[in-house]
Amino acid sequence: MIDGSRQWRKQRISDAFGAAAAHYDDHAGPQRLAAALVADIAQRQKPDGVTRILEIGCGTGFLTRDIQARWPGAEMVVTDLSPGMLEQAASAGHVAGRFLTMDGEAPIFDGPWFDLIVSSLAFQWFDDLASGIARLAELLRPGGSLIFSTMGQGSFARWRAAHARCGLVAGVPDYPTLDDLRAMLAGFGDAFAFDEEYALNCGGARGLIAHLRGIGAVVPGEGRAPLSPGDLRRVMAAFEAEGSNDSYQILFGRVTRGVA
Repeated sequence: MIDGSRQWRKQRISDAFGAAAAHYDDHAGPQRLAAALVADIAQRQKPDGVTRILEIGCGTGFLTRDIQARWPGAEMVVTDLSPGMLEQAASAGHVAGRFLTMDGEAPIFDGPWFDLIVSSLAFQWFDDLASGIARLAELLRPGGSLIFSTMGQGSFARWRAAHARCGLVAGVPDYPTLDDLRAMLAGFGDAFAFDEEYALNCGGARGLIAHLRGIGAVVPGEGRAPLSPGDLRRVMAAFEAEGSNDSYQILFGRVTRGVA
C-alpha cells in the first residue's frame, strides 16, 4: 500500500507530466534517443515469439510506436502514470493497443502474462527501483524479457556541481549509478546493464530549466525544497561560468526470465 505522502508525490508527478504532454516532444531529444535504443535492444533480444507486450510509462509514445512497428501482430498494453500522457500517445495514432492509467510500481496484472515488457525513462520515478524491477519481472512468461532505460546519477552533473559551488543541493533526484543498477540485477540469472551519455545542448541555465519544464520533470527529489529566487540566480550564474550545456547519463538494463 502506498502511504499518503508517496501517493501525493505520485499525483504531483502525474500532474506535471500531464501539463507538459502537449509540448513534450519539442523538448525531448535525449528521450527520443533512449527510446530508440530500448527498441533496438528489444528486437535483438526477442526477435520472434512475441505475442503480448507491456509498456511502462509510455509518455507521448516514442517507444510505443517503434515497438508496434517491429511487432505489428502483438497485443500491446500501453500504460502511464499520467492520463494526460496516455491521451497524447493514443491521439498520435498508429497504435492498436490497450491504453491504461497505471503506476508501473503497482501493476494490475498478476502472474506471467507478457513476452516483452519495455520502458524508457520512467523507472526513475519509482519509489523503490529494485522492488519495481522485481515485480515487473514476475509478469514475464518463461523466456520473456524486461528491457528498460532509466536515469543515471551522472545526469545533469554540471547543474549539480553549480549548486554545490553555491553551498546548495540540486532538486534533481538521486538517481542510481551503473554499479547500483548492476547490483539490483545481480539476483537475476540472465541480466545485464550498461550506460550511455547524451549531450544536452541547452544553451545556458535558462535553456536547461526550460528543457526540464518542457518535459514535465519538475518534481524535485524527496525532501528537496525549491530554491529562493536569489539562490536560483546564484546557481544559474555558477552554471554558466563553466559553460552552457549539460548531459544525461542513461542506464539501460535487461532481465530475461528463465525457461523451466
